[in-house]
Amino acid sequence: MIIRQLVYLDALARARHFRKAAEACHVSQPALSAAIAQLEEELGVLIIERGRRFQGLTREGEIVLAHARRILAEADLMKESIAGLRGGLSGRVRLGAIPTALPMIAHITAPFSERYPAVSMTVLSLTSTEIQQGIDNFELDVGLTYLDNEPLERVISKPIYFESYVLLTREDGEFGERDSITWEEAAALKLCLLTGDMQNRRIIDGIFRSVGQAPRPAFETNSIFNLCSHAGIQGVSSIVSIQLMEFFGVPIGTKALPLVEPAAQRTIGLIVADRHPIPPLARNLLMTTRPVVEATLPRRPIVR
Repeated sequence: MIIRQLVYLDALARARHFRKAAEACHVSQPALSAAIAQLEEELGVLIIERGRRFQGLTREGEIVLAHARRILAEADLMKESIAGLRGGLSGRVRLGAIPTALPMIAHITAPFSERYPAVSMTVLSLTSTEIQQGIDNFELDVGLTYLDNEPLERVISKPIYFESYVLLTREDGEFGERDSITWEEAAALKLCLLTGDMQNRRIIDGIFRSVGQAPRPAFETNSIFNLCSHAGIQGVSSIVSIQLMEFFGVPIGTKALPLVEPAAQRTIGLIVADRHPIPPLARNLLMTTRPVVEATLPRRPIVR
């Protein structure tokens, strides 16, 4: 068994297509197929469901893939450790962040990049479920996600900031003269919320349930930018994080009202796989990142 065979298997599992996997590995399709066949022969099991096209992995193949990914991760860890001894950290960090945390990413990437200029970073917008899966499957090195709402498994975490919520609504609307609004009052409005696959939406639904409400949003989106733009429509309001408003500013013609009763918060932080030793790149990202001070609303709308 050689590392190259495991790389090919991992690529095939991700691409689910022989030609695309071969292209990703910069080899011919026959070469990739032959390497996986050799791996099957050595292990004495079928790894790939046979057919004219890729049909998935066998039950044994899923086990082989899980071990292959751990072996490849250990190989990467070895390279990182040796590189660190020779001349400082280098390589690439793959970071997955929930969409509502994207405005805060620069607080993490900027100090790390300044301290380790030879390290490149890839930041992906993912759901919290996708981040957990990416950490488990060695597809991500670090995640930025909720820490205290839905259970996280097999990870080490570091709190970074508290997410709190405001109602973004038109200044000339019903609540234009208000300084705050209750969750019960907000439940009766025509709302734009994130889609149900987003943990932010599940958090908001849970807060509404805690006050005996179950609003049905008029608009759903998986984009934090659409949340802001829909709040500019007459009669529509959005629930967004205060961090989003602090970063982008309150859009002209709208007003951000803190949501109270309850004054809810959720913890967002970094996670890495709970394995030892922690890979140098992930470990140093955790060490470099400092908690972010509590966000505040801008004093005036920012003209776009």
